[in-house]
Amino acid sequence: QVQLVESGGGLVQAGGSLRLSCAASGRTFSTYTMSWFRQAPGKERTFVATVSGSGDSTYYTDSVKGRFTISRDNAKNTVLLQMNTLKPEDTAGYYCAAGVGSGRFPSQIRFWGQGTQVTVSS
Repeated sequence: QVQLVESGGGLVQAGGSLRLSCAASGRTFSTYTMSWFRQAPGKERTFVATVSGSGDSTYYTDSVKGRFTISRDNAKNTVLLQMNTLKPEDTAGYYCAAGVGSGRFPSQIRFWGQGTQVTVSS
């Protein structure tokens, strides 16, 4: 069992930055692909970024490439999402997820966090 707790969301102006953090419990953290998804009101939850168990491999959805950076620290059981040059369309609830495979599809996710809200004002 893995429990995930996100933090770091908030209100920011367009062009600003936020850093989301996800703290994970459990001794098997490094065996999971870790991902961030987001969900805007009335829309489906969509993939944002993923990092492999070792941290060597990352993948991003096209809309955040060059602006967001995902990283993990297996010694501290944490995953970070650094978000720069934020846009109003980045406004959503952001969810940390632990999964298998590429971690890019909800079907691959085994554990979800409760989410943290990010609001970007224009």
